Formats: sequence, C-alpha cells, structure tokens
Amino acid sequence: MILPTKRLPQDRALIAIGADVLVLLSRPQTVSKLWEDIKSRRLARKTSTPLPFDWFLLSLDFLFVIGGIELREGRLYRTNQ
Repeated sequence: MILPTKRLPQDRALIAIGADVLVLLSRPQTVSKLWEDIKSRRLARKTSTPLPFDWFLLSLDFLFVIGGIELREGRLYRTNQ
C-alpha cells in the first residue's frame, strides 16, 4: 500500500501520491484545492489511473505521520525537514 507491489501499480502507491502532493505544496493550499490540483495533474498524465478521494486522504495521513506536511489555519504546508 505504501510502496508499489506486484498487485499495486506504482501510480497507486501512497509514496507516489505523496510525492505528487509535495510537488504541488510549493505554496500552502487548502485540502479541497489540493484535491482538485491532484486530480488535474493525474488526468494530464494519461498513464495514471483515476485517484479515489480515500487514497488521496491516506497519502495526506502518511505524509503527516512522517512529518512531511502540517496543517495550520486550514491550509496544508510542506515542512522543511
């Protein structure tokens, strides 16, 4: 689930989704704006499968747990670790 496996394609692994999130968090964003940006980014890549919202949330949980993002005043920020 976190890493790609034989049955889980690379674009569905939480580490890959998290990398997309971190790229888009060059400036702080709300969760809803980030969700829209992730969907359009993955649509632009014709090789990616559509991303369900729950996988997006799991990637945010993963990034929060490892200290990659934080939530302040309703916006997600990339941490500088």
